[in-house]
Amino acid sequence: MPGSTMRMWKPQPREAPPPRQGSGGAPKRRRLPTATRKKWFTILTWAGIAAIAGLGILIGTVAFVFWMYGRDPNLPDIHKLSDYHPKVVTKVLDQNGHLIGELPAGSGGQVERRTFVDYDKIPPVVVDAFIAAEDHTFWTHGGVDYVGMFRAFLSNLRAGHTTQGASTITQQVVKNMLLTPERSFKRKIQEIILARRLEDALTKQEILTLYLNQINFGDKRFGIQEAARYYFGKDVSKLDAGEAAMLAAMPKEPEALADALLKNKNPQRAKQRQIYVLNRMVEAGKLTAADAQKFIDAPIHVVKDPFPYLNTAPEWVSLVQKELIAQKCAPKATCDEGVEYLDTLGATVRTTLDPQLQMTAQKALQNGLRGVDKRQHIGRPVRNVKQEKLTDELKKLAKNLGGAPKKGEIYEAVVTSVADAGLEVDLGSYPAQLALGDEADQRYNPDNKPAAERFKAGDIVQVIGAGDDKQSGVHKVAFAPGPQGAVVIIDVKTRKVRALVGGYSSRVAGLNRATDAHRQPGSSFKPFVYATAMQAGKDGLRDEGGKLIYTPASEVIDSPERIEKWMAKNYETGKFEGPVLLRYALSKSINTVSIKLVERLGPDRVGDTAHKMGIHSQLPTTPAIALGAGEVTPLEMTNAVATIAAGGVFAEAKFVDAIDGKSTEAAKGEQVLPPEVAYVTGSMMQSVVQSGTGFQASKLGIPIAGKTGTSNDARDVWFVGLTPDIAIGVWIGYDDPHAMPKETGGTTAVPVYVEIAKTMNLPGKQFPRPAHVVEARIDRASGLLAPEDAPKETTMTEVFVEGTAPTEYAAKPGDVTESNQVEREYD
Repeated sequence: MPGSTMRMWKPQPREAPPPRQGSGGAPKRRRLPTATRKKWFTILTWAGIAAIAGLGILIGTVAFVFWMYGRDPNLPDIHKLSDYHPKVVTKVLDQNGHLIGELPAGSGGQVERRTFVDYDKIPPVVVDAFIAAEDHTFWTHGGVDYVGMFRAFLSNLRAGHTTQGASTITQQVVKNMLLTPERSFKRKIQEIILARRLEDALTKQEILTLYLNQINFGDKRFGIQEAARYYFGKDVSKLDAGEAAMLAAMPKEPEALADALLKNKNPQRAKQRQIYVLNRMVEAGKLTAADAQKFIDAPIHVVKDPFPYLNTAPEWVSLVQKELIAQKCAPKATCDEGVEYLDTLGATVRTTLDPQLQMTAQKALQNGLRGVDKRQHIGRPVRNVKQEKLTDELKKLAKNLGGAPKKGEIYEAVVTSVADAGLEVDLGSYPAQLALGDEADQRYNPDNKPAAERFKAGDIVQVIGAGDDKQSGVHKVAFAPGPQGAVVIIDVKTRKVRALVGGYSSRVAGLNRATDAHRQPGSSFKPFVYATAMQAGKDGLRDEGGKLIYTPASEVIDSPERIEKWMAKNYETGKFEGPVLLRYALSKSINTVSIKLVERLGPDRVGDTAHKMGIHSQLPTTPAIALGAGEVTPLEMTNAVATIAAGGVFAEAKFVDAIDGKSTEAAKGEQVLPPEVAYVTGSMMQSVVQSGTGFQASKLGIPIAGKTGTSNDARDVWFVGLTPDIAIGVWIGYDDPHAMPKETGGTTAVPVYVEIAKTMNLPGKQFPRPAHVVEARIDRASGLLAPEDAPKETTMTEVFVEGTAPTEYAAKPGDVTESNQVEREYD
């Protein structure tokens, strides 16, 4: 600057350090001796070398452990996951697509209800929810999140117990699908090894597909699709963020959260877990805070009854299972792998079941069985004993009891006390309690009458032993069981089974009496006998006198007939009517006529006809076949008789309409009876309803062909009724066959048929008449052609297979003939 002088900087001499202080001056700084400094340097050097060596050893050890476990020949092969076949349920639907049952996957008692769904069917919001909840680094890690593992290790170390897990989704797939649930160091190392291998073998999407289809969602529901349907009643593709978050929260504690959602146990826990996942989705940028708050504020709506028709027809689930196994195992006689095959089938099977008709049939059968209960005094008093005679009655009961009830035996007991909860009864020096108001008692008290209106002291009731109360030692009894029954409804033309009821109350894994109860058909078997007779007439079979047999107008004598050592009786009247026409004999179910037909035709011929028409069970080869002495199931009986309404065409009953959307083949029909023979036989069966043992069905006012049946001692009662479109079979009897006094097919089974048919509103269609059927006006008494001037009341129009109509004329009234010269008596 002008007028100023610049000063040059010169280095200044360093000041000497202050003297050390000693005893007499400034403090002194001590230096370690050279030897000491060298010693510590050596120690630190070796410590560093040891640390590095230790780290190397640690790394080497870890590497060796991974190498050793990695080459273990018993280590699972991850490549089998690329051919993933999980346990999945096969869904059984009715004809309307309602879920009525499942074939649970998992043999050996481990049930896993699962429906597999491909990755591209899972919406992004569901994927985002699970990744946010379970593994936020899933898309970037190589199978293992090492940082997360270390963080979880420190957290658990501070807490003193396990508070966090660090398994990635990939590790969870390995753990759940390849390894055992064992918690050990070896298993954890194997889990890491396999997780890394799995990441190399599969794409992230494939790993997620495995995970989302395998995980447990509680209450035996596995996989995201099954969970979506079970908890929210919708397909996984329809889930919103709130529902996805709730499901994503469940794998941590599936059973507890299932109880929270379904049983309202600790519901706030479920809400907390949902909120946690929603917040994690916000943090991951997959959901806006506003959208998350909307679901946080909203309640969790779990569907109350996702499958309202489930288990309404358990008989059908069993039928589908048998059919699917048969398809897998055919043509093998046995098939051990059948059940395992179903575990991974995962099919959707649409059946032929009409759910409304199933409920109608179930209700009608229940009403019919309750009627039998009432008439047979089941679940109600048999009689009443006065107080002054009670001592003698108890002595009789004690003698019959013999100390204690035997399993399955029915005993009489005296009611000693009545309360709403149950009865105090005495079987004869054997006091016991009988509970009222439970599910079993509901059958006997459908109107829910109080106990005091149903029973009083001194009433005699029928009971069976029900064990003893282990704590109190009190004897327990139950009402003697009532009869059971079955109903089968078949579409005549297609042979599709529209309803099949196997008992009073259908139960899963219960006895399906429609398919599994083999019982004597009694007189309901006679259509096969008469169809054989009509076929014989068509074939030109003649008797010893050269007369053509048989036609509906053939005359057969109703007279005493012996089968082996047994004298046949006519069940309805016990009397014999002498010469009768076959139409009349069938309508009145005359046993002796049926026996005479079988003796003339031969049991083998009748059995062959029955088998061709659809009876698969073994039949007797003796004349006893005439009275239905063999044993058949309600299903085969109904389907075989339906052959008559189908114009002589037999086809197997059909239960399955489609599998996985692909229609099954139509039932293959076979013409086993000429149409004209089937028609004439069916025409004769119409007389059973019009004027015979099935007369109660005539109140429907439509053409019905049918046949009643009552086996020996009324152990079984039947009715099979036909219209041109529908065949309905009804059977009623005890599981442990014993008599049902005064019950008959006409009084017991026909009312069940009527109730069903009335509800179905069956149209009044006539049976279509085929070619080769002719009509003729005949004499009611002889079956011969009626004279031209015969009174109308003595004649009728009859149908015949072409070529079998009578050619002779009956005598005019008052004419003397060889047959009426001698009066015969039949007793």
